[in-house]
Amino acid sequence: MNASIRYHNTRSAAPTVPISQAIAAGLAPDGGLYVPERLPRLDPATFDPHGTLADTAATLLAPFFAGDALADELPTICAESLNFDAPLRALPAHPDTFLLELFHGPTSAFKDFGARFLAACLRRLPRSDARPLMILVATSGDTGAAVAAAFHRQPNIRVVILYPDGLVSPRQAHQLGCFGDNVTALRVAGRFDDCQRMVKAALNDPELQAQVPLSSANSISLGRLLPQMSYYAHAALGWWREHGAPLDFIVPTGNLGNALACLWAREIGLPIGEVQLACNANATLPEFFAGADYRPREAVATIANAMDVGAPSNFERLRWTFPDDAPLRQLLRAQSVDDDTIRATVLRHAREHGELVCPHTATAFALLDRAGARNGQPRAVVATAHPAKFEAVLEPLLGQPLAIPPALKAMLERPAKAEPMAAQDDALKHWLRTGVPDTPDRRS
Repeated sequence: MNASIRYHNTRSAAPTVPISQAIAAGLAPDGGLYVPERLPRLDPATFDPHGTLADTAATLLAPFFAGDALADELPTICAESLNFDAPLRALPAHPDTFLLELFHGPTSAFKDFGARFLAACLRRLPRSDARPLMILVATSGDTGAAVAAAFHRQPNIRVVILYPDGLVSPRQAHQLGCFGDNVTALRVAGRFDDCQRMVKAALNDPELQAQVPLSSANSISLGRLLPQMSYYAHAALGWWREHGAPLDFIVPTGNLGNALACLWAREIGLPIGEVQLACNANATLPEFFAGADYRPREAVATIANAMDVGAPSNFERLRWTFPDDAPLRQLLRAQSVDDDTIRATVLRHAREHGELVCPHTATAFALLDRAGARNGQPRAVVATAHPAKFEAVLEPLLGQPLAIPPALKAMLERPAKAEPMAAQDDALKHWLRTGVPDTPDRRS
């Protein structure tokens, strides 16, 4: 049995905290990201061969929660939050290639897995502060809606979503603003990196934290990251039991949380083979893995907008996991895919193979096309969102309307509202303190 694991942050080894405290805080006090002192090792044979995704998650995450206040509740948390499918579907046009569909949750994106798990954890954590906990989330498209759905109408919780105005799809923007009640959407006059910076600045402000209890639901939260390992584990274990071989993955990535979850699942002993990262025109990661220095920069707007990240937060965790650059570059590859290639990939796979994919999933399909046949080595393309969320890009390209999943259709039928916000740290801090926009007139 693995000993209890405690958590420190990527910028300091001490003090360590239990996982429930790391989940409640979201971000470490000095701005670092919480990581386990060590990654446990798990034997694939210990997993129930007939178990559900929730069963796989409970076994997978048990060592991470051992000895914690949430340990006894973990199976219930998994059953409550991971109660929809993540099917691994064969792609008939590509031998030995599969699609891992992660868009069957309530907001039609992979972010539903982590957001619902985090909400289930926080519901069970006692708080001595009677004031509502403010959950801050920066989103480049899909995270915000998943977090809003997971926390909607949860008592003593408020959710504040920051998204880059005009840089998410119309349906994504509608989702972000359609909840109301305890959820507020702020449309920021900037890019996703501005939203992410503003959230971190608020979380790192002790004076603000004393006035307004804050936490985060971005992929910087362990409560989001850890459960994302479960769908990689479940798919890889199923393949391994049937074929006795590991499964490779091509993962679309922006902020690096989804890809890191796959890598951590491999590091703890699950039968995962090669992991490739598919990026859009934001080339921070592809340049690094090609041998250049790590150089975060301002994000570039693309049609795969949820991946428009120039300074991926989880790179800190990646560096903690693999501290030496040379071995890391041997273990992982990343490639960029520009907008023209995304469009061509979507159109070709729709016309030739009848596969409709979102622009983000298309980046992974583009890498699949570049690689060509691989002599029977199995691989899975990770489908991160339902194509119907991106009608403004896909419908003109395909020349046809996209079928809308029932849950997404219900959200689109609600009224939506978002408040304007300047892309300034102090503007968000003022709003959090007062609920009033920080206008130029007030500053003068």
